Amino acid sequence: MSLSPFHLAIPVYDVALARAFYNDVFGLEEGRSSDHWVDFNFFGHQLVIHEHPKTPGQDSAHTNPVDGHNVPVPHFGVILEWEEWETLAKRLEKRGTDFIIEPYIRFKGEVGEQATMFLLDPCGNALEFKAFKDKSQIFAK
Repeated sequence: MSLSPFHLAIPVYDVALARAFYNDVFGLEEGRSSDHWVDFNFFGHQLVIHEHPKTPGQDSAHTNPVDGHNVPVPHFGVILEWEEWETLAKRLEKRGTDFIIEPYIRFKGEVGEQATMFLLDPCGNALEFKAFKDKSQIFAK
């Protein structure tokens, strides 16, 4: 399967705070920007933070139960290589990140075994980072 980079624009009520978060926490490279938006290279994809008044969903996200955890909806993220996920998880833990769902292995020993973790950006957008033990099982049932 050939993957194309996605483009995702998300609302942030404080551009400076969100910009610092995506720069400092993930070390993302910036692209174009203005006073009201910033493009980031989000692991090869285009993530744009756009200034927008705070929304009710940013105060408290809806959740759905998955594998014994309350997964925030909506959320977005990226699938990393296993080692890359482990490195990011260690870095976030070392920073004292307040996870919604701490790093763990989901569906261990089953089809679709994956490492996952969830956190919020400073404007309440939920992010998931995951890695599959076997990438050919990303869409396996």
